[in-house]
Amino acid sequence: MSTIRNVAVVGAGSMGHQIAMLSALGGYQTYLQDINEASLEKAKETLEGIMNKWVTKGKISEEEKDAAFSRLSFTPSLEEAGNQADFVIEAVVEKLAVKREVFAKLDEITPSHAILATNSSTIVSSLIADVTNRPEKICNMHFFFPPLVMDCIEVVKGDHTSEEAASIAMEVSEQMNRTAVQLNKEISGFIANRLLFAIQREAISLYENGYANFEDIDVITKKALGHPLGPFELMDLSGIDVCCYVMQQHYEETGNVEDKPSTTMMEKMEAGELGSKTGKGFYQYDESGKIHS
Repeated sequence: MSTIRNVAVVGAGSMGHQIAMLSALGGYQTYLQDINEASLEKAKETLEGIMNKWVTKGKISEEEKDAAFSRLSFTPSLEEAGNQADFVIEAVVEKLAVKREVFAKLDEITPSHAILATNSSTIVSSLIADVTNRPEKICNMHFFFPPLVMDCIEVVKGDHTSEEAASIAMEVSEQMNRTAVQLNKEISGFIANRLLFAIQREAISLYENGYANFEDIDVITKKALGHPLGPFELMDLSGIDVCCYVMQQHYEETGNVEDKPSTTMMEKMEAGELGSKTGKGFYQYDESGKIHS
């Protein structure tokens, strides 16, 4: 990986800060950028806690932890993060207009050789690439939540993406110690989320039509199908607001009314019941984030 030395991750939220840690653990000089300095402080504190637990559990050594943090910088400046980047991973809010704005800025700031990847969970990179002067260097690199736990990345090569860019994204994934799968055609939602959307859509329909309560639907999903989490638990973990944004974007691309966020999900989002991060979603959570009755 001699061509990639410096990585920038844009957005320090639930995905971005962990992606940046994977990058630093993989040996890259890494910048984590967010316009909100409080988010950067929270990201640093959270990562220190996670890495200290890894050391305690013997997953990494104290020396490996310290070396990774020595390679990781935190900045509110997009210019500082991007001006020497060889590879950028965008992990901002799941809204197309925001991503297009970020990519237009990155195209101006980053070196001409830099590859720009989006961590979007549904938005194909062809909807973003045209705001840049390097469409052949734009691709999807979809990590799964939480990135430090989930060993999978979907690398999506659009018609505009060069073979070289897709290949480098795959190699970066491997350097981050993650299993990558390359999709050679674009499709909204990619593979995992299209399967997940189908399950969530049916689970919501069963719940809203009174066939069973959401707890029992989760129990059946876990016990009968062997899923580690039920669909309602997973929506709470991911964030109901995030799920609504993703489904709304998917609906705007497909025009299929079945892809729109459900009435139940929209009501919860409007009420601020976003899942474990707010203490209440479909379930209620204690201060440690555990479900309680």
